[in-house]
Amino acid sequence: MSEEPTLYAEVGGQEFFDALVDRFYDAIEADARIRPLYPADLEPGKRSLALFLGQYWGGPTTYSDTKGHPRLRMRHAPFAIGRRESEAWLDAMRGAVASADVDPTARQRLLDYFEMAATHMVNTPG
Repeated sequence: MSEEPTLYAEVGGQEFFDALVDRFYDAIEADARIRPLYPADLEPGKRSLALFLGQYWGGPTTYSDTKGHPRLRMRHAPFAIGRRESEAWLDAMRGAVASADVDPTARQRLLDYFEMAATHMVNTPG
């Protein structure tokens, strides 16, 4: 019995997530709805997100090894994230995924996860 490959393996490993996050952050930089939530230096966050996504989708545990348990909601609690910010984040991620060279099944799995994550991070009305 063989195990099914992880999405991490299917998309080509960490390089895929690094490139996805680069495209995502390009959109974040240009979006006035959400850019104010991010620090001036985006590089540390970019690396963390790329490592988290790689790990989440079946790659190495580098994120947890360096930062501990993801605790996404707790880590984002200091930021006021309403529907507007959630939608801006999701718009940026949808664009990054749309420009990725992946098969439709992988694309949909990514989008489903990002939609769930964006909704889960909302912590304030509006």
